[in-house]
Amino acid sequence: MSEYLLQEMIERMSVAATLAFVLSQTAVFRRLINRRNTSRDAILLTIIFGLIGILGTYAGIPINDAIANSRVVGVMAAGLMGGRLMGVSAGIIAGGHRYLLGGFTAFSCALANICEGLLAGIVHRFYPGRPIPWWLALAAGMAGEMMQMGIILLTARPYELAWGLVKEIAVPMIVANSLGLAVFMLIIKTAMDAQEKVGAEQSHKALDIANKTLPYLRRGLNAQSALETAHIILATAGYDAVAITDTEHVLAFAGSETAHHTPATTSLTHLTCQALSTGQMHIAQDKTAIGCACSGCRLASAIVVPLKCADRVIGTLKLYYTRANAIGQSDIVFAAGLAHLFSTQLELTEIDRQAKMAAKARMKALHAQINPHFLFNTLNTITSLVRTKPDLARELLIKLSAIFRYTLHKTGRNITIDEELAQVRAYLSIEQARHGDKLLVTEEIEPGLGHYLIPSLTIQPLVENAIKHGLQPKPDGGSIILKANSSSSVIEISIIDNGVGMDLTAYNPLEHPGGESIGLINVHERLFGQYGKSYGLKLDSQPGQGTIVTLRLPKRLNDEVEDCA
Repeated sequence: MSEYLLQEMIERMSVAATLAFVLSQTAVFRRLINRRNTSRDAILLTIIFGLIGILGTYAGIPINDAIANSRVVGVMAAGLMGGRLMGVSAGIIAGGHRYLLGGFTAFSCALANICEGLLAGIVHRFYPGRPIPWWLALAAGMAGEMMQMGIILLTARPYELAWGLVKEIAVPMIVANSLGLAVFMLIIKTAMDAQEKVGAEQSHKALDIANKTLPYLRRGLNAQSALETAHIILATAGYDAVAITDTEHVLAFAGSETAHHTPATTSLTHLTCQALSTGQMHIAQDKTAIGCACSGCRLASAIVVPLKCADRVIGTLKLYYTRANAIGQSDIVFAAGLAHLFSTQLELTEIDRQAKMAAKARMKALHAQINPHFLFNTLNTITSLVRTKPDLARELLIKLSAIFRYTLHKTGRNITIDEELAQVRAYLSIEQARHGDKLLVTEEIEPGLGHYLIPSLTIQPLVENAIKHGLQPKPDGGSIILKANSSSSVIEISIIDNGVGMDLTAYNPLEHPGGESIGLINVHERLFGQYGKSYGLKLDSQPGQGTIVTLRLPKRLNDEVEDCA
């Protein structure tokens, strides 16, 4: 009888295996495995496991006013996956049902089920965040069934009948149910591993697409970047069509049915508007749900995911198949992951844009500090000549007007070195008119540098600083040398004076901004802000021997880095 009973019980384990597979495909069960289940999920799963236990009772084999059953599979599976509370609760459901069926083992089996659920929950504590391995489920199942046999012997009466029943069902139930529990857990783990593998593949694909689209999305969400992105997704992800929208228009469409989905002629569908308004993913499994206005359109299923920037919906990503009911769980994972990556890219682009705007505003503020400073000093020079040399004063006013007219159009932009030097020469002509023979200017400019770019109003403040702080304190004045040379990638422009110099060990204006060196400090900060820490100004000075200010900037023929406009 024992061999026959064992064979029958093992055959009936196919029911448990089928239930394990079906259960592993549900979203609520995946949340349980990933430890993200809600209280509602826990209650629902407890009931399901309890019902599996009840089904094990009905699938059992009657023996001597008792039932050789597989009820323990559902009860212990609940504890192994959900913990003690779920295991005990499933045991109460399955055991309570068994108690209501009556028989001399009714109470014993009900108590055993509760204890088995508790035992499985204790095992669960040692594997937090990980699936229970099949061999441990096998061992736990054997321990649980042996515990049930002991409870029957301790509580069922008459004892002789209980002993006879245990001798009959112990081996078949211990072997079959422990194997059934191990198979149950193995099938669930295998199904979950397969889903994780698909998810990993989709995540890898999404990361690959995000990497390829990064150069385009860094420009922001526009028609050109959207079209390039759509073509990359179409070539990589295996969809039949891809579309990208903003909040009002279709920006790009690529793939099947492109002829009647051109951005210029296509309006946003109801499905897209829903995704934009709710900020949630929407799925269409047939043509009607997609809502295309063209009756002959072959697109038959779609998934629409919102694109966000700082929690604000700015558009949608739409993925299409030409067959109905084609959107599966892998598509949902892929679309959600890809939309999240795109949203992150677009948000970083916006942050970068805001940072550049702030930098530009700061550059304009620096220019605003320099221009009044230059105007004040120049007007003082002209004022000193109005009575003694009115013709010269008039000539200087004309030159000043030309300088400011030029500055009005060029300030805040990158200009050529030739253009910058033209401003410097105009300024020096004004200063030489004031100082006469006390100011000698020499230029040593490397040929061919004039067409490279430099931020406007960069050299003039340094020359002004050399005259005011270096030469004016000397009774006999002095000289200034403008020197420019270059290497393969860097241009260095030096303003050399033989003025009073300074003690940089006591005070270096570049290290401790302040005082009257506004022009010097502003030029350094502008170069540093536009080109980076490798560029800016360098000071070399000795008291009584003069000062060398060296301006270092990259050698560029075009605005590879945005200017300060």
